[in-house]
Amino acid sequence: MQIQGISAITDAEVSQYLTFKLADEEYGVDIMKVQEIRSWETLTSIPNTPDFIVGVTNLRGIVVPIIDLRIRFGLDKVEYGGSTVVVVVKVDHKGDERIMGIVVDAVSEVYQITEEMIRETPELGGAISLEFIKGLATIDDKMIIMLDIDLLVSPEHLKIQEADIKKINVKAKDIKEKEVH
Repeated sequence: MQIQGISAITDAEVSQYLTFKLADEEYGVDIMKVQEIRSWETLTSIPNTPDFIVGVTNLRGIVVPIIDLRIRFGLDKVEYGGSTVVVVVKVDHKGDERIMGIVVDAVSEVYQITEEMIRETPELGGAISLEFIKGLATIDDKMIIMLDIDLLVSPEHLKIQEADIKKINVKAKDIKEKEVH
């Protein structure tokens, strides 16, 4: 596949990014981090967890925490609809691999993007934490915000306390035990 405006690119220089919509913006994550895309389904809620953790779901025996990126980014909450999906991602946190889900408004495209196409995020005076944003890429006259999903859903950036992780794990154990009986 040839990238618009670039010729003779080797596969080693190109990465694929899955893009998705939140409000009026388009975001991208490295497709190698994406495990699957699922339609919206009812979740099991976990009391006393941060509001952006909207619940957990059972994914073939693995209990997966689900994060609503609208809430995480401080955007207006909307009702989940037919285009709402959960992007299941495999993240690495200090050598520990975890499966997490992120709720997004809709999935857009898969683009092939080179590192040269990603521009540095402009400094916004420290008002907003930009450390989980890799940069900005312009494709077909639209700007895509490129996310570092490992940083975005790390416990430090989610401000999840160890007690919250324990609650999720206890609830996961309860869900597994109910399924067995």
